[in-house]
Amino acid sequence: MVNVPTVTAYTLATALGTGRECAREALWAGRSGLAPLASGEAGFEAWYGHVPGLADVALPAAYADFECRNNRLALQVLETDGFAGRARAALGRYGAHRVGVFLGTSTSGIAQTEAAYARRDGSGLPGDYRFHETHELGALSRFVAAYLGVTGPVHTISTACSSSAKVFGAAQRYMAAGLCDAAIVGGVDSFCLTTLYGFNSLELISRQPCRPWGANRDGISIGEAGGFALLEPHGTGPELLACAESSDAYHISAPHPDGAGARVAMEQALERASLPAREVDYINLHGTGTPANDAAEDRAVTAVFGDAVGCSSTKGLTGHTLGAAGIVEALFCCLALDDGFIPGGVTEAERDPALRAHFVTRSRSADVRRAVSLSLGFGGSNCCLVLGRPA
Repeated sequence: MVNVPTVTAYTLATALGTGRECAREALWAGRSGLAPLASGEAGFEAWYGHVPGLADVALPAAYADFECRNNRLALQVLETDGFAGRARAALGRYGAHRVGVFLGTSTSGIAQTEAAYARRDGSGLPGDYRFHETHELGALSRFVAAYLGVTGPVHTISTACSSSAKVFGAAQRYMAAGLCDAAIVGGVDSFCLTTLYGFNSLELISRQPCRPWGANRDGISIGEAGGFALLEPHGTGPELLACAESSDAYHISAPHPDGAGARVAMEQALERASLPAREVDYINLHGTGTPANDAAEDRAVTAVFGDAVGCSSTKGLTGHTLGAAGIVEALFCCLALDDGFIPGGVTEAERDPALRAHFVTRSRSADVRRAVSLSLGFGGSNCCLVLGRPA
């Protein structure tokens, strides 16, 4: 095992609130942040995970061209748990040109484009619309790099629901290659109607809060979220033991029924970490709450780990945060490692008897030394992270 970066700082915002303490309290309480969409907001019934407080966030005047909900969410997260200060201190240690930014997003600031189309007139889109700074996929990373003062590599990864898990692998490779000394990784995806309508057209939106691993699960609940982590070559904090990626190459939207791609990612991650499956203490499942996805993931997980390892899907608390799901759920694993507990996953009382994974519904204290976070992107883009508590 070589090139093991350490997570020296991290922060996040979900429907549970902003900051590590909000996440910790909600995970222990089993408190879901999902709520019904306002009547008429989408034209159909659905539950959603909104990040509170975004209406009060304003970008500094110097970054006015970046104004959009996605970048406001990024700013709210950056200025929580002292993260921006920790990141700038790292720039001082390594040099601004030796720190990279690697972020994931699925839709970036597409809500800004929705609003621009609503204001269009006979001459086209309004003149104050800034596609490059708001909606274009690289907008998030450019904003974060500019705000923090990073001049090193700046990359955006957009592979649907695995986007902000794959950033860990990209950062690890850049650090191993000597292209940067430290990295800011993360992801942000904010509310937009386009995504909601898209999943609804595929009949994947549940009319109730999503119920991963539940006997009567019938779809996802979408949420918005953001998260950031600082990776350094040395320090105290959870270690990135391995990252492995795979592609199903099976179907444009449906997973391989046996979770073949997910299984490959998990097996490769364990091999890279030189870690036997029996030494993993917690698995954060992708766990969307759709019948096909949960069944395929269950087959893959139990094929690799058996049915003894404590698992949960935290999407019952946050909703499926799409391009931000990878970072959020990796940081839930960091909390589990730091605080010594297995996070419970909110679902219905009756779990699907056909699913074998040991799904934990109530958070409990445990000696969690190794944790796995599994992200299975729409269309079969998979990523498995192995995180560990330093010896």
